Amino acid sequence: MAALFIILVIVVVAVLWLIGVYNGLVQLKMRVKNGWAQIDVQLKRRHDLIPNLVETAKGYMKFERETLENVIKARTQATQATTVKDKEGAENMLTGALRSLFAVAEKYPDLKANQNMLALQEELTSTENKIAFARQYYNDEVTRYNTTVKTFPANTVAPALGFAPEEFFELKDLAEREPPKVSFT
Repeated sequence: MAALFIILVIVVVAVLWLIGVYNGLVQLKMRVKNGWAQIDVQLKRRHDLIPNLVETAKGYMKFERETLENVIKARTQATQATTVKDKEGAENMLTGALRSLFAVAEKYPDLKANQNMLALQEELTSTENKIAFARQYYNDEVTRYNTTVKTFPANTVAPALGFAPEEFFELKDLAEREPPKVSFT
């Protein structure tokens, strides 16, 4: 009778531990999903600004058709990407295309002075900052989740319960890695 009671206590403790691990993993997974949803909202906002930007630039940049088409193509790929890795690649391409657009726009003083263009650029910059904050939150939550999934004792049951490590979302802006140029001339 005592042995049966001990086995029953062990089973109950094991079930309670499993429930605790499962609920903890679910909470972390929901935080990761929330982080991704915040990124997605900002990316959609970014994608929605681009057609207005292209339309504004189109009137001034009649001879830069290829640049505008590259921006539209990159936007289309970014909106159609579904996985984190696909979005990461598409968003990096879109960032490069927008950078080219703004570099080419420097050649058109009337376009640079256009109030609509200035407002769109400011809005785009604001959105880029929000994406950076959302990306940081998402990656922090992925780190917490992945750490739990990969460490003992949760790693013994996480795969069986359907919890796999998540991917980080990184936008590789090579221009950010270059040191700022300072000129006193």
